[in-house]
Amino acid sequence: MSGLKKSLGKLDIIALAFGAMVGWGWVVLAGGWVISAGIWGAILAFLLGGFAVILIGVTYAELAASMPLTGGEHTYTHRALGVHVSFICSWSILFGYLSVVAFEAVALPTVVEYFIPNYNQGLLWNVAGWDVYASWVAVGMLGSVLVTWLNIRGVAVSAWFQKLAVMGIMFVGVLLFLGAILYSPENSTAVQAPAFIGGIGGMMAVIVMVPFMFVGFDVIPQAAEEIDLTRPAIGKFLIISLVIAVLWYIGVAWSVGRTLPLIEAQNSTLATADAMTNAWGGKWAGILLVVGGVLGILSSWNAFLIGGSRLLYAMAQSHMLPSFLGKIHPKYNTPVNAILLIGGLATLAPLFGRKMLVWIVDAGGFGIVIAYTCVAISFLVLRYREPNMVRPFRVPAGKPIGFLTVILSMGLLVLYLPGMPSALAGIEWWIFLGWTVLGIALYGYATAKQPGKSKAFMDAEIEALKKHNIEWLKENNLM
Repeated sequence: MSGLKKSLGKLDIIALAFGAMVGWGWVVLAGGWVISAGIWGAILAFLLGGFAVILIGVTYAELAASMPLTGGEHTYTHRALGVHVSFICSWSILFGYLSVVAFEAVALPTVVEYFIPNYNQGLLWNVAGWDVYASWVAVGMLGSVLVTWLNIRGVAVSAWFQKLAVMGIMFVGVLLFLGAILYSPENSTAVQAPAFIGGIGGMMAVIVMVPFMFVGFDVIPQAAEEIDLTRPAIGKFLIISLVIAVLWYIGVAWSVGRTLPLIEAQNSTLATADAMTNAWGGKWAGILLVVGGVLGILSSWNAFLIGGSRLLYAMAQSHMLPSFLGKIHPKYNTPVNAILLIGGLATLAPLFGRKMLVWIVDAGGFGIVIAYTCVAISFLVLRYREPNMVRPFRVPAGKPIGFLTVILSMGLLVLYLPGMPSALAGIEWWIFLGWTVLGIALYGYATAKQPGKSKAFMDAEIEALKKHNIEWLKENNLM
């Protein structure tokens, strides 16, 4: 067990996971959902896609309750599949976390343009066809420094900020939904979105996007040692956060479809903000919703920085990466060097412009799905290899659920491959290859310098966890 401090309660972990899943995408993409599938087509797509993600989340819930150690996937995959797969899984999802944190540093200055038109001043250079301005870079860097500082101050401070941001998002979301209920489409001469558009094909176009709207629930296992809850509760609240996110996206899709005429949705750059303006009949409402979107950026940013830094810390502790990344702040009990590294990279991100960061996020998404697949396989392997493993939160019909989750996870992987509508572009494959080569080099260096130490460390951690689990059973009168 580490020196990290238990500071996260029920509301904290729901806010952490929900805030990670609900970033900026719901503000700009909801119009596209309705255009592609219609109102009820989009809702059904989120129900089906949400069900698939919840199944993946269920496997995480059982494993997180069984192995409440910092690093999450890092530990599960080692126990089931060995140290090498553990590194592959950890390095893959770390890339996803880094890409999201970096992208939020670009999303923030982009949103400022909604409030201050033509605020871009001081042209610096052009990256992949995108003009990078000094004022734009400054906003992104300032936001990154603030979020990094909050994380260094301690997970309790970060959690307080997270709850505040999520409360703001929820307030705006409820206002959007209430406005849609009170809205009278009959008063508009514009054509409203029909219930279904494009049949199954239209729904599939939305389902392709659905899993990636839910990336972020997995930050809960990363911070498991800082969660001050019973072990069964960790699994339960992870699933609760996913269910809340499914309901959120369904509510947003219905509200936008009801209040934003089809022609407006097709021409809108911020569809949800325009829907809010229509619902309440004033520009102030659209501005308020964009403020909610900014809070979504900050909450997602904060959550992924927490998750990424804890994973980096766990990898350093297990001798897979340089040991300085495992340093704990003497006052705040946070993995300070891991936070500074990820926060520092995010601070530099705005210098590369938006187009480059979109490529990195797409490539990083592939890494996240690789990790999901590794976890699903680990869940299934442990059900067969260790049927008597202590499972404080036990999934009913574990083996069938495991098989189904593995199939769904592999299905998500296929979406990135050539020939699919959401396949990675050539440059995105090169970025992913570069990250892979870097990982092989660092892992090769660490294992050559201290051969066998990583495996020995993690084996010892698992053995200590098994003993701790027996004590847990005795304390709860379960044996």
